[in-house]
Amino acid sequence: IQQNHNMLIEEKAKKDQLLRSMVGKTILNGRDSVRKVLQLLREKGGRDEAVAKNYYGMLIENFDCGKEFYTAVEMTAGNKLFHHIVENDKVGTRILQEMNRMKLPGEVTFMPINRLFSKEIAYPETQDAIPMISRLTYENKHEIVMRFIFGKTLICRSLEVATSLARTSHLDCITLDGDQVSHKGSLTGGYFDSRRSRLELHKTHSSLMTEISEQKQLLDGHHQKLNEVESQINQIVGEMQRAETKNSKNKDTFDKMKTDIRLLKDELSTIERSRQPKERSSVSHESSLNSMESLEESLRNELQQDLLTHLSVNDQQEVDRLNDEIRQLTTKNKEAFSRRMHLEAQKNKLENLLNNNLCRRKDELEAALQEISVEDRKQKLESERQEMTVIGGRIDDVNEQIKTLDESLESMTKKQRELQIELEKKKSDERDTIERINEDSKDLEKMTSKQSVLSKKTEECMRKIRELGTLPGDAETKYANLGLKQLYKKLQQCNQELQKYSHVNKKALDQYLDFSEKKEKLLQRKADLDAGHRSIVDLMTALEQRKYEAIQVTFRQVSMFFGEVFKRLVPSGRAHLDMKTEDVSHHESQSQNNSGPPTFDNFSGVSIRVSFTGVNAEMKDMQQLSGGQKSLVALAFIFAIQKCDPAPFYLFDEIDQALDPQHRKAVADMIHELCKDAQFITTTFRPELLETADKFYGVKFRNRISHIEVVSKDEAQDFVEDDTQHV
Repeated sequence: IQQNHNMLIEEKAKKDQLLRSMVGKTILNGRDSVRKVLQLLREKGGRDEAVAKNYYGMLIENFDCGKEFYTAVEMTAGNKLFHHIVENDKVGTRILQEMNRMKLPGEVTFMPINRLFSKEIAYPETQDAIPMISRLTYENKHEIVMRFIFGKTLICRSLEVATSLARTSHLDCITLDGDQVSHKGSLTGGYFDSRRSRLELHKTHSSLMTEISEQKQLLDGHHQKLNEVESQINQIVGEMQRAETKNSKNKDTFDKMKTDIRLLKDELSTIERSRQPKERSSVSHESSLNSMESLEESLRNELQQDLLTHLSVNDQQEVDRLNDEIRQLTTKNKEAFSRRMHLEAQKNKLENLLNNNLCRRKDELEAALQEISVEDRKQKLESERQEMTVIGGRIDDVNEQIKTLDESLESMTKKQRELQIELEKKKSDERDTIERINEDSKDLEKMTSKQSVLSKKTEECMRKIRELGTLPGDAETKYANLGLKQLYKKLQQCNQELQKYSHVNKKALDQYLDFSEKKEKLLQRKADLDAGHRSIVDLMTALEQRKYEAIQVTFRQVSMFFGEVFKRLVPSGRAHLDMKTEDVSHHESQSQNNSGPPTFDNFSGVSIRVSFTGVNAEMKDMQQLSGGQKSLVALAFIFAIQKCDPAPFYLFDEIDQALDPQHRKAVADMIHELCKDAQFITTTFRPELLETADKFYGVKFRNRISHIEVVSKDEAQDFVEDDTQHV
């Protein structure tokens, strides 16, 4: 939906730009300025809002008609299509005041309904013309405006009908093609490109605006639903996190309870072991308790005796004080007893932990300490510490990885949900598209059948027209004012006259004119083709001559540089570069001037002749040279081409392998001379090229792999010398 909305906005911008180029920048700027003013007036409210309600929009926005009438309506209204309709002149004045106050650009023309006037017009009753206003659909409140603009115009079948009706009815007439005839007698017409119709363009622009607003509302609704779904997802994720936290807490509690159960089991076993002594002490305590109960009973009997009557006041006060102290001491005794029991329970736990765990661990450690020495203890302690550090680092890394995996899992889950939602949307869009395709295929079948019927009708009409033959030029004007009966009589007379000439070919004249016209077109086309052929031949000749001259110039330069470079490399030698031709059996020197130069097609190749022993010595071909001499000639040829057409980069692989020291030195000097304008990279096992090199690289073979390293000049020379001695 977002992509469709963006496409609609881009299409609207294109239509707006095209409309702006056709209508004019000032008129559309005025339209935009009026919209801004109306928006401001609606926001203010009150009287200003009433002013905004009395604005009805541009003329082009307040009517509709069939597409076949677009051209006629647009030619009739012209730029009035973009005039603004208002209820009265006060509304237009108020809008103009706000535009001036806000300094908004543009040109605006208002049409106040209270200022317009249109009288009733009696339209002629004919089948060849209809009032333009009858083909427009609009609201009743805009009838005065429509009659003011379109009421005085008739839509006619042809330009002749428009001319006659304009003279008789004193109304402006126009054809469907846009040709206008004024009631004053002026004619206006010409070709009108229907693809650049402002009316159709504005209607398309309005439909795009409506569709964009609908898509925007739909998009806002989807955004709202998306926000609600995201809030629900966040709520669910929060609940999951709380559940995971609660689960981890429950797990910790479970582990703690398992530990407590294990401790309680140990304590229970300790209690079982100490139960028998306790039982024996309990029997003794019961016997002592019985004796104490008997003592208590005797003491109670004594207490029941009324001693207070025999005591003095001071004694009674002393007894009360002692009773209070007894109660306090009893309370303290109970608290001390409960605290003693709690401490004894803790003591039993600690004794159990000490006896079962710590003492056993102590014995194990003492046994382990007796087995290892002090140094071993230190080393083991250090290794344990290192291992503990490494394990701690691993634990931290694992925790970080777990966090990263949790985050990636959440993101992937969210992305999966989004992709699932998008997949469902795409599937629904696919279903809608299939439905639309089916509907379009049905419409296409209907249109195809309709097209076939219309094509048959067209062929039938064309056949009848061909049977009529050629009509005289004045036939339309001669028989235009005759009635239907008179035309039938004329037709019967013509048929009777034609029966006399039934043996004559009726289409001979048409065929003659048609063939004569085709002959003239073919002769003209032949003349054009002959002229084009001659120009192409001339162009090919000129290009061939230029190619020959360019090759000659380039060959002379390469030949000259080849002789110079070879002279540098072999001071006592000489060399020639010759061009071979097919009609000459011997080698012809390029330095000789011929009276007529051969064409490029006659050249069969290039020959090289050199002499290494002297100026007057015998010249040899390439087949007669040794391997080192061939390498030297090839290098001279490459250097000659480099001087003629330099390249930025050269790569030579052991070019001095077959050369003697003197020629290797000459080649090294030549490369050093040419390196100012190009870069040379050479591989060598000889020392001559190292003398003038700028940088050195050594290729070494280690572990069955070649390695390239930067080396110094001395290292390179040592490497070359070692290789030479080894060879």
